[in-house]
Amino acid sequence: MKQKILAVILGGGQGTRLYPLTQERSKPAVPIGGKFRLVDIPISNCLNSGINKILVLTQFNSASLNSHIKNAYHFDIFSKGFVEILAADQDFDNKNWYQGTADAVRKSQKHLNKFEYDYLLILSGDQLYQMDFNSMIEFHIKHNSDISIATIPVVAEDATGFGILKANSDNKITAFTEKPNAEVLPDWKSEVSEKNKAVGKEYLASMGIYIFNRSVMKKILENSDANDFGKEIIPAAIHHYNTTSFEFNGYWTDIGTIRSFFEANIDLTRDIPQFNLYGTHTFFTNSRMLPPTKIMNAVLDHVILAEGCIISAERIETSIVGIRSRIDTGTVMKNCYMMGADYFSKHQDFENFIHHGTPLLGIGENCHIENAILDKNCRIGKNVTIKGSTNLQNGDYENYTVSDGIVIIKKFAVIPNGTVIA
Repeated sequence: MKQKILAVILGGGQGTRLYPLTQERSKPAVPIGGKFRLVDIPISNCLNSGINKILVLTQFNSASLNSHIKNAYHFDIFSKGFVEILAADQDFDNKNWYQGTADAVRKSQKHLNKFEYDYLLILSGDQLYQMDFNSMIEFHIKHNSDISIATIPVVAEDATGFGILKANSDNKITAFTEKPNAEVLPDWKSEVSEKNKAVGKEYLASMGIYIFNRSVMKKILENSDANDFGKEIIPAAIHHYNTTSFEFNGYWTDIGTIRSFFEANIDLTRDIPQFNLYGTHTFFTNSRMLPPTKIMNAVLDHVILAEGCIISAERIETSIVGIRSRIDTGTVMKNCYMMGADYFSKHQDFENFIHHGTPLLGIGENCHIENAILDKNCRIGKNVTIKGSTNLQNGDYENYTVSDGIVIIKKFAVIPNGTVIA
């Protein structure tokens, strides 16, 4: 008999480390790959695994995410599937907003109880990976687990940045530590495959992906006031419940910083990217019915182009150009992620450009842009130079932010003609 699975995707908190991309949106709503949102990744993994009952828990800056979910995911009346927003609310019993991942699920229990399910699959809304959740569910059932945690083998250098689990040869988790210091790492090696051991991947990092038996989840949340799964619930649960490690050996990255976000996007332009958009795995998002992209006299090398673009640049290299982007003549772009626009320029925009010199949506003539993220609906004038590098000091300014050598042009920013950011 097919098991009944309910998936819960955590919408995230303030996402301060991804600022300014999270200034007006939640982390799962941040555009990725030119046409997707981060939340599309876990939703697509669910749908490709045959899991079509999905709740997205939201709280902070959620308007953009709510709109995307509403516009992107529609099921026919016969499938009984859904992707629904479950927004944080207050009632007579709960006067506070979500205090953490576990608290979000606890305060949503009254809504979760309305659904029939045997297992609760808990996912993060801001990770990049491809996984068949059926394999994890089968593992969970085979090992008679109460809780299963997806883990990924990492080397010692990376282990200090994750929650590290220690598992025995039966995949049972025996201990947990959060971001251990390098000097104690030798005590945290786990039983891993010979292939992983050969390359030094002997530490199991939690991916923040969990399967709970329904009854176990209910019991844990009723008998604990802990707010966070990774830091509180899991360390306590391993002593009372059969908690197992499901080892995942594919590509996975946690989009936690501007640098990791930037590198994950730029990697998509490589000959053989680590995250494959072009395989049998389908990625779902909002279908926008945009016109084809038009390219005039431009040289493009390792570029991902979304729909609805008008490109007459001189050269674009190792970059992602998002939906409805416009790049004018003489412009050079290298190592950039241009998110594009939510709409095309209107008649009034052209009037303002002609009579007042106000930049149009997109990038004007003869610009040079490197190592930058251009958020949606920004307007960059003519002869603008933007060059991110480690020589630039981190800082937040009116129209842009510098983080770890990357220049982020803010959403709706207007960069005047001749501006230099370098």
